[in-house]
Amino acid sequence: MELQQALKQTLTFILSGGQGERLYPLTKDRSKPSVHFAGTYRIIDFSLSNCLNSDLSRIIVLTQYKSLSLDRHIKTAWNLYYRESGNFIDVVPPQQRYDENWYLGTADAIFQNIYIIEHEKPHYTLILSGDHIYKMDYRKMLKYHIEKDADMTIAACEMPLEEAQRFGVLVTDSSLQVTGFEEKPQNPKPVPGKPDVAYVSMGIYIFTTEKLVRYVSDDHKLDSSKDFGKDIIPRIFSTERVFAYDYVQNEGERAYWRDIGTIASYYEAHRDIISVTPILNLYDKEWPIRTYMEQWPPAKFIHNEEGRRGVAINSLVANGAIISGGYVENSVISPGVKVNSFSEVKGSIIMHGSTVGRYAKIKNAIIDKDNHIPEHMHIGYDLEEDKKHFTVSPEGIVVIPKGYLQ
Repeated sequence: MELQQALKQTLTFILSGGQGERLYPLTKDRSKPSVHFAGTYRIIDFSLSNCLNSDLSRIIVLTQYKSLSLDRHIKTAWNLYYRESGNFIDVVPPQQRYDENWYLGTADAIFQNIYIIEHEKPHYTLILSGDHIYKMDYRKMLKYHIEKDADMTIAACEMPLEEAQRFGVLVTDSSLQVTGFEEKPQNPKPVPGKPDVAYVSMGIYIFTTEKLVRYVSDDHKLDSSKDFGKDIIPRIFSTERVFAYDYVQNEGERAYWRDIGTIASYYEAHRDIISVTPILNLYDKEWPIRTYMEQWPPAKFIHNEEGRRGVAINSLVANGAIISGGYVENSVISPGVKVNSFSEVKGSIIMHGSTVGRYAKIKNAIIDKDNHIPEHMHIGYDLEEDKKHFTVSPEGIVVIPKGYLQ
C-alpha cells in the first residue's frame, strides 16, 4: 500500500482523559492536555499539530476528567474540517456503551470506542497521548510499520536509567523487534553497549487495526488494568510482530520529546524553549505548532529610567503583555500579563491575566492564570515560607493555583 493511501486509511486516537495528579495544582480546574504551555499554546496542540503536519486528518480526541476547557479549546482552535470531506477532529467523552465504568485504562479507552473503529473502518490505527510536548512526523513511523509488516509499532527513545523507571522499557533484537518489555521497572535493563541508558516507550503506537481490535477485546475479558503498557504489550510481544521505532534516529534534528508528567518536567520544557538556541524550536516554519490566538495587541515595554526599565531577557513575551518598568529574565510571560515597576521575575512562568505588583520578586515559580501578586511580595526566595501558602515541588518550584491571589 502506498503511503498516501495508507494515511487516508489511518484513524488517530488522542488519549486526553488523564487526571494529571502529579501536575496539580495546574490540573485543579482542567485536564492535563489543556494546561497552557509556552504562553500561547496548550499541551494538546503539539499532538494535534503533528497530525496536521503529517497529513493525518481523521482524529478522535478521547476526553474524561475536567474536560470543559479542552472541549472549548478544540472547538475554537481546531475547527478545521467539514464532515462531508471525510476529515474530522471529534471530541468523544466516555460513552459507557458496555458497562457503567469510565475509561479504566488506555486499552479500555479504545475498547469502549470500538464502534468508531467499526464505523470508520481504518486499516491502521495511530494512538497518541495528549499530554506530551514533542515534534514527530507520523508518516515516517507509518511507513516503517508497513515495511516491517508489523502488528504493532512502538515509538521509542533512549532515556537515562534513573528516569527510565517512569516508563515502559523495551528490549529489542538487531532488527528492532521487541523481545522484552517491562512497565516502570525498578531496575530498567540498559541498552546493550550503553550501560547508562534504557530504551523506553513514548506511548505512541501504530496498530494494524484488525489486530488492535482483537487485542483490546481479549483484554476486556481478563482481570487486568486495561492498559497497553501494563497488560497488552507484555502479553503480545512474544507471539506477535511488535517492533520498536527509533524516534531520534528517524526524526533527526527535529527530535524532541517530553512527557509532561510532573511539575519539574513541565518547568524544564519551558526552559528548553527559552534557551538562546532552543532545543524545542517554536519558530520552525516547516513544522508549525498551531493554536488559537486570542485578540491581543502587541507586547509592550515601557519606562527607561535607572532602576525602572521595562526589560525582558532570554524570555518569551506573548501578545497583550506589558512589561511596565519591571525586569524579566529566563521566563515565559503569557497574554495579558502585566509586570509592574521595580519588580523582578526570574526563571518563572506567568500565565494569562496575572499581574506582578511593584517591588515584588518572583523566581523559580509557576503562576497560574488570573493571579495578582501584591506589592513587595517575594515568591521563591524562602521555600519554607512558600510551603505554608502554596505548592512547592521537590525540586523547589513554587506553584500558585489559578486565581489564588486576588
